[in-house]
Amino acid sequence: MNANDRALTGFTMLGHATFHTYELVIPLFVVVWLDEFGLTPAVIGVVVGASYALTGVGALPAGLLADAYSAKRLVLICIAGMAAGFALLATARGLAMITIGLLVWGAASSVYHPAGLTLISRGAEARGTAFAYHGIAGNVGVAMGPLLGAVLLVFLDWRAVVLALVAPAAVALILATRLQFNETAGTAARETDGGEKTEGLRDLRSVVADSKVLFAGGFALVFLVGNLYGLYYRGAFTFLPEVLAGFAVFDPITLGSQAIEPSRYVYSGLLVFGAAGQYVGGKLVDRVPAERALVGSFVALAFVAAVFIPAAAAGLVPLLVAAALLGFLVFMEAPINQEVVSRHVPPEARGLSFGYTYLAVFGVGAAGAAGAGLVLTRSSATALFGALTAVAAVAAVLGLVLHRRFVPWGTTKPD
Repeated sequence: MNANDRALTGFTMLGHATFHTYELVIPLFVVVWLDEFGLTPAVIGVVVGASYALTGVGALPAGLLADAYSAKRLVLICIAGMAAGFALLATARGLAMITIGLLVWGAASSVYHPAGLTLISRGAEARGTAFAYHGIAGNVGVAMGPLLGAVLLVFLDWRAVVLALVAPAAVALILATRLQFNETAGTAARETDGGEKTEGLRDLRSVVADSKVLFAGGFALVFLVGNLYGLYYRGAFTFLPEVLAGFAVFDPITLGSQAIEPSRYVYSGLLVFGAAGQYVGGKLVDRVPAERALVGSFVALAFVAAVFIPAAAAGLVPLLVAAALLGFLVFMEAPINQEVVSRHVPPEARGLSFGYTYLAVFGVGAAGAAGAGLVLTRSSATALFGALTAVAAVAAVLGLVLHRRFVPWGTTKPD
């Protein structure tokens, strides 16, 4: 990686870590809210799902903005907005303010992925490696957010914990403003990537025309796969602390006057393996066709969902292995999917394409949170993981069709 790649990647790593610090600490508070406010998983699933849905719904306009204006500036606005959402959440005394705080967070967070990934896609020469390090930083947030939240919840009221979590965003904002880089250097260096950054915001006619071009090719399947990945991601993680807490091996432990919830730490721990998954996924697509890696990753995700509950019944060690695999594989898929998007769209539409992608992953995928809450309310964790198995299997089939029938943008034959 050259100096520009390093600065750009460092900048997006800060934004990604901040996004995931907040995103996956929310399920820890879900457990608290269920007890404190007497809510059902179905009700809180709708509220959390709505905030996650905003993350996706806002991704499309954010993608358009990333094609027209400085993506770096958009990321800085995103970080500040996420901090504001959690500051509001810290004032909550009931479901209404929880909903408002989460929705503000969701709206602000929707900017990150279209803007941050457009930066990497257009600005980095070593794109796969940049995606890998970007993913690792996300998993630092994924792991550290829940771990910090779990530790602080032992000693502090949940509102105080939420307020303390505003600090990482403030630090990231200060560091990010100091990094300078060329946002389009990678496009200029890549022979097969024609086109330049769009000047000004597209009008509706232009958006429709560009969208038709995108969905006429392989991106249509990429978009469908993104929907399924989002459903799996939200369905697996939103209530995972609650699911883990239901296993006898994770019954609360009392140390002095403090009650320790082992399930919270296992949840945080399995997310650590996601960092390794992000790195492996990013490096993998620098070496093999991303479409082939996509198929393999979803086959593996179907397998781990199918064996998760039987592993839990088999004892602590099999359950921990299954949980580690779940964390590794879910996050390994992220950089693979990002590279697949980059390969099947023109550079000048990368912001729009990532907008659509994260509309799928976080917007449609948010139904996974509400759906998981409904399944757990009416049925069981076994039914939930059975549904996740089916989702991953369908995604693997679509990935196989993409690999066999569509060629990457700017090429004339498949890899």
